[in-house]
Amino acid sequence: MNELEALPIPLLIWYREHARVLPWRSDPTPYHVWVSEIMLQQTRVAAVLDYYRRFLEALPTVADLAQCPADALMKLWQGLGYYSRARNLQKAAKQIMEDFGGVFPGEYAAIRSLAGVGDYTAGAIASIAFGIPVPAVDGNVLRVVSRVTGDRRDVTRPETKSAIRQALMDTMPQNAPGDYNQALMELGATVCLPNGAPLCEQCPAGGLCAARRLDLTGEIPVKAPKRERRVEERTVWLIFRDKRVALRRRPSKGLLAGLWEYPNAPSSEPCPVSGRTEFAGGGKHIFTHIEWLMKAYTVEAETEALPEGWVWADRAELAKVYAVPNAFQSFSHIVEEMLGR
Repeated sequence: MNELEALPIPLLIWYREHARVLPWRSDPTPYHVWVSEIMLQQTRVAAVLDYYRRFLEALPTVADLAQCPADALMKLWQGLGYYSRARNLQKAAKQIMEDFGGVFPGEYAAIRSLAGVGDYTAGAIASIAFGIPVPAVDGNVLRVVSRVTGDRRDVTRPETKSAIRQALMDTMPQNAPGDYNQALMELGATVCLPNGAPLCEQCPAGGLCAARRLDLTGEIPVKAPKRERRVEERTVWLIFRDKRVALRRRPSKGLLAGLWEYPNAPSSEPCPVSGRTEFAGGGKHIFTHIEWLMKAYTVEAETEALPEGWVWADRAELAKVYAVPNAFQSFSHIVEEMLGR
């Protein structure tokens, strides 16, 4: 991987001229970097910006995050998806308060010990917030490095990631590790693109890149085929009474753990609440390994009675209290209409 030895100078020059202006880059405290990196996992920058601002307005410190009620935290996260990220953020905040005296730890091993923090996130925080020369290897970085070096190993395999991480460790500029890691990520996000042709003419590594030289940018990085998603057919009941909608909390573990939802079940099960029922339309939501095909029915409940643990929520409570995941977004307009009558 000799190409990596020549990469830092042109890449850093390019980054300092072309880096996007982002709030966590303007004020790279450990807390800010950490929150941003967790939000950015499997989520586009554009989608994160407003969430990041609202999150820090509500929870400006680690102590605030540690003490935040669980439902309020989920409400702040509503719409970002992958809700276990938020739960792990709070677990880690409590660790920081209990194990590190409320001060964000400044050593890689200690950062890596926090809940929800893997090698990539620990490397990003350590290098950006503390200037520690360790790599931060995400999908963007794997793509850039494998193309620049012409590496045709499967980037989804742990041994490939480990080898690339070590190669970056060996060639990392000691005086600018945070900028270098961000430059690699920025290059992958804006130039060395994952979908479609990379913008090789704009790349500061164009003269070094083995994949470009060998016309292999369409074949590198190499990835194993994704596992097929399991399809589940579900019935969703939108149950109403007196301008309120029924919600239930999902189990504390598993998919969408602990969030509130419109009651639903496999299509063969009947509605557990008696009332006048009408078909309301269909919807689909794709998770990483599961696809829900949903049919929704509105139900005008005959009584106030609900199964144990369910609640009635009016429009204001739905907006401010209960976090309903985007999996049910297809039916939000129906709920809005019914609650607004």
